[in-house]
Amino acid sequence: MPNDVRKGPEHGRAASTALQEGIEAIVRADHGDPFAILGMHQAEEGAPVEVRTFLPGADRIEVIDGSTGAVAGEMEKRHAEGFFVAVMPDRRERFRYRLRVHYPLATREFEDVYRFGPVLGELDVHLLAEGTHLKAYERLGAHPREVDGIKGVAFAVWAPNARRVSVVGDFCDWDGRRMPMRRRVEAGVWEIFIPYVEPGERYKFELKGPDGNLLPLKADPYAFQSEMRPQTASVVHGLQPYDWGDGEWMLRRAEAHVREAPMSVYEVHLGSWARVPEDGNRFLTYDELAERLVPYVRDLGFTHIELLPVTEHPFDGSWGYQPIGLYAPTSRHGTPEDFKRFVDTCHRAGIGVILDWVPGHFPTDQHGLGLFDGTHLYEHADPRQGFHMDWNTLIYNFGRREVQNFLLGNALFWLDHYHLDGLRVDAVASMLYLDYSRKEGEWVPNQFGGRENLESIAFLKRMNELAFGQHPGVTTVAEESTAWPGVSRPVYLGGLGFGYKWNMGWMHDTLDYMSKDPIHRRYHHHELTFGLLYQYSENFVLPLSHDEVVHGKGSLIRKMPGDDWQKFANLRAYYGFMFTHPGKKLLFMGGEFAQWREWNYAASLDWHLLNEPPHKGIQELVRDINSLYRDEVPLHELDCEPGGFEWIEANDSDNSVLAFLRKGKDPEHVFVVVCSFTPVPRDGYRLGVSLPGHYAERLNTDDVKYGGSGVGNREGYTSEEVSWHGRPHSLCLTLPPLGTVVLERRG
Repeated sequence: MPNDVRKGPEHGRAASTALQEGIEAIVRADHGDPFAILGMHQAEEGAPVEVRTFLPGADRIEVIDGSTGAVAGEMEKRHAEGFFVAVMPDRRERFRYRLRVHYPLATREFEDVYRFGPVLGELDVHLLAEGTHLKAYERLGAHPREVDGIKGVAFAVWAPNARRVSVVGDFCDWDGRRMPMRRRVEAGVWEIFIPYVEPGERYKFELKGPDGNLLPLKADPYAFQSEMRPQTASVVHGLQPYDWGDGEWMLRRAEAHVREAPMSVYEVHLGSWARVPEDGNRFLTYDELAERLVPYVRDLGFTHIELLPVTEHPFDGSWGYQPIGLYAPTSRHGTPEDFKRFVDTCHRAGIGVILDWVPGHFPTDQHGLGLFDGTHLYEHADPRQGFHMDWNTLIYNFGRREVQNFLLGNALFWLDHYHLDGLRVDAVASMLYLDYSRKEGEWVPNQFGGRENLESIAFLKRMNELAFGQHPGVTTVAEESTAWPGVSRPVYLGGLGFGYKWNMGWMHDTLDYMSKDPIHRRYHHHELTFGLLYQYSENFVLPLSHDEVVHGKGSLIRKMPGDDWQKFANLRAYYGFMFTHPGKKLLFMGGEFAQWREWNYAASLDWHLLNEPPHKGIQELVRDINSLYRDEVPLHELDCEPGGFEWIEANDSDNSVLAFLRKGKDPEHVFVVVCSFTPVPRDGYRLGVSLPGHYAERLNTDDVKYGGSGVGNREGYTSEEVSWHGRPHSLCLTLPPLGTVVLERRG
């Protein structure tokens, strides 16, 4: 009978041989199923219990009964490298045990890692395999927990093609032989519970690839905290609770993101907004930023802070755009709890927080995601699909469900766990096109022969559906530089589903115009007007971002032509045009006081410039124009609707003058904006208006308090019954040199 054969001597010899081979594999750190060898085992029910362990450096080991504390068995060394076995003939049932280990200089008693059962439940494994576990970060990574009354940490990592995976850290002397993990074949996930490990301890994963080669130690893709660069270990942290104080903000934040709301964004690189030069030029902590940055942004009237990526990254010079720790706020400024306090402080001050998020590519650093388990796991194997030549980075394989799940869960993680109010998705154009920045023969067409990256498009749509669906009140913003249709249209209407899109075309056209000497501007007049031809095809943000003040492009003030006075006047007039133009606003730090030098990620902004009147004047203008934009409904309510804008004069290229109306839903409440982009004051400039009444001067960028010449009329203008510009009434204005004037009809 089969049972008799199984119990026969041949079976015993085979089992003994298999065990010896398993021991050899454990010693070589080459066993893919260590729980089959290590821990407590029985040949069959009712057979003697035996315990096996591998502890290099141990002299003698005893098995201790966990319930009585008595010695249950003495372990025999079966391998010179430190493999021990205790066979206990008088023990016929499994029991809870500990190991008492005698080293040459000490004796330690601890729980055996291999006596604990699986970490992941069957549902978790099923969802991970399916690629639909949107909170995979609650299971994968490192999570402090208590199992069988013992505190420790549960580790889990996705590495389906690895031959062996171990957790290494200070708790095991970084010895990959000590704690090989259990493989959950159903999902390609490796797991283990390690007793006594505590939050704050460092760790990585040691993997052998499918070819048996040992890989560089890998950081945990799901780590919630990482070491301060240049160190690269992950840090045990867990999803620790936080007592949020932003309940009022969270209840009403949806009002801040609807298209009718004002949105003025201050873009910040936390590492260079301000430093502490007297303390080694160190970074500000998250708490110091909460104390200094938040009131500064609030005082200037911005509604949101947009953070250049704070996801952990190894190289300062990437500004965060080459992240490795997508689930960890950078340790440069403090702990995850410190970052939560920063966000909480923003919210208590009525300021939203948008994270610059990078799902399009990742760096090639050895401790990162590249060749994670010895295969192209997160990235495409074909460099025509998986390598970004411009940035020397790897491109996610969006067609792999586990990779999509990793990224989708990450988007939701920041919105949920850190209460962030939005995600600005970096480099969307590079994700949409398979031939982005590639020559013929350097890219692979999609299944239909086209250049569209169908898998990436599906990912972006799903990300937006989940973000808006699971976190009502948030927004998403696309940095997208092409004419891809419907970027900021809902998915159910055929769009990509973003809330807003950066208007890169407006930025490039208008900056090009502003860089021209005024004498030549008449030939480029429609660089200022062209944007209105497509303004309402998307929900646009007008960005003057970090990309425009780096890589030799110079600062905004340096782009302006003329002597110093004209440079400041040009910049003030440009800000006046920008903040009254349809679209939400974004300004990179330093632009609010016209920093002269190009942005340097390794140094603080030049705050001393605020001691000089022209720079202080720019800052005063930004404060006043933010207030005007935010408080006056016609300047923002219909930013994304054609009814909110109307040209009065779009064609006066000879004088480089533009004039337009901004309107809200109240037809009687209108603003007139006039921009003059030559250094010539103009008296008697007549402008047609449809509604009679007095038009008060609400803002003049040439005001003396901003550093201007003071040309204008503080008393405002009363309309005359003189038909002009096809309108029954008109205003006779005095236009300042290089200035923008904003008038409000008062009836």
